[in-house]
Amino acid sequence: MTLDRRAVLAAAAALAAPLKVNAAGRAAPVATTTAGRVRGAEEGGIKVFKGVRYGADTSARRFQPAEAAQPWRGIADALAYGPASPQLKTDEATSEDCLFLNVWTPGLADGKKRPVMFYVHGGAHANGSGSSPLYDGTWLAKTYDVVVVTVNHRLNAFGYSYLARLGGAELADSGNVGNLDLILALQWVRDNIAAFGGDPGNVTAFGQSGGGAKCVTLMAMPRAAGLYHKVATMSGQHVTAMGPIHATIRARAFMDKLGLKPGETDKLKTLPAAQLVEALKMRDPLERKGGIVFWSVVDHGVLPRHPFYPDAPRESGHIPMIIGNTHDETKAFLGGDPRNFSLTWEELPGRLENELVLDMSPEYLVGRYRALYPQASPSDLFFAITTAGRSWPGHLIQAEQRARIGAPAWMYQLDFGAQTDPRMGAYHSYDIALVFGTLAAKGSMTGTGPAAVKVRDQMSAAFANFARTGDPNCAAIPAWERYTLPKRATLVVNETSAMVDDPRKEEREIFAVAPFMKEGT
Repeated sequence: MTLDRRAVLAAAAALAAPLKVNAAGRAAPVATTTAGRVRGAEEGGIKVFKGVRYGADTSARRFQPAEAAQPWRGIADALAYGPASPQLKTDEATSEDCLFLNVWTPGLADGKKRPVMFYVHGGAHANGSGSSPLYDGTWLAKTYDVVVVTVNHRLNAFGYSYLARLGGAELADSGNVGNLDLILALQWVRDNIAAFGGDPGNVTAFGQSGGGAKCVTLMAMPRAAGLYHKVATMSGQHVTAMGPIHATIRARAFMDKLGLKPGETDKLKTLPAAQLVEALKMRDPLERKGGIVFWSVVDHGVLPRHPFYPDAPRESGHIPMIIGNTHDETKAFLGGDPRNFSLTWEELPGRLENELVLDMSPEYLVGRYRALYPQASPSDLFFAITTAGRSWPGHLIQAEQRARIGAPAWMYQLDFGAQTDPRMGAYHSYDIALVFGTLAAKGSMTGTGPAAVKVRDQMSAAFANFARTGDPNCAAIPAWERYTLPKRATLVVNETSAMVDDPRKEEREIFAVAPFMKEGT
């Protein structure tokens, strides 16, 4: 749903209120930022600040880099999540005035210099926000004495429509303003997180899916240098970003859908946000299926190169990195269709045809996989082949390219499957609740049984120790070796986790003959 701009401004102007106390009679926590003081709440022994403004309203600067938050007087309440970026798929309030972040911390300005875990949400650069119940930082902050930050930023056309070749110089950065929002948020962390008990010199940027992809893209963005010190991606498989010619084709098609000519970017800047959101339903002019794609663009300025092509960026080669994937990635996208769980051998090749990113013969793949897994059903092979031919290669390339330049990287594969619906296996996004400890949150399929708790304790401890020290090794997991070639040591995560060299080697080799480019780029 949309939120009237006046309502957002009114909420942000809730200043100079009298002292408030929580249910236990203690004064509500107040922190001082460079823009003004904010009042949070205490939940489960953790001080929580929701909807802290880090950037100014972007509606007047649509498609342009955002400005930092303007100072305020008094104390602003930080008790409710800020609106998400305008988007198609959400029940949240949305607004172009969406540059808000959330902080969970065990203590304020106490000199402890806790590791900062800065989480970037997924949603394919098109949807989502930092306020999902899965991303609640209370358990993680309390269990490991870390500061957790989640963030909202501009998405889809608002954050990634490349208009540089269609508009004036003020639109030169338009293809990456969503990423520039993240840099602005990281600058806020640098300047303010000490007041929330965090160490600005020890920031881990991590994210799942599109959020992991954005973290990977930051590693190739010179303006982000020095603002983060470690990176962890969870199924964030970007290797390539969008090129400027393809990005311009999409921008032209989007404007045409809105009834605008390529030169009418000034009109595009003033159309109602809801009209732009509605136009996102259009078919992509370059892809075989799905709505129009907007994400990071190689603009030779803000993003001067592809994130992991032709190699891993050497300017971030010193940054420690976790690279993770789940065993059954595509069940998140394709498991919602019950037909995919009852396929016949005759149906399988045709069903595969539209679900592969690597361009290989479906019939050839079925034959190879049937030889590898003779007991597997057609549906088993459907999910295995689509995962290996669509969602897995990017993670492998990132790890391989880091290994080739001697950059520190640890790779994991989550095999522990969904407990509340075993058919779903270890699907894309299933690892979020296991890292945050939000097993009972809406959207989690881990359940809260002993097995899920055991896996949670392994994954969360490894991530927290990585944030603290730059090395994920800890007592909760087996000795986790760095990813090197040709060994390809990988932590396979399950109730009992183990190091495995080159897991699913045969599958990797089957698809290694085809070049990979991220779908949509």
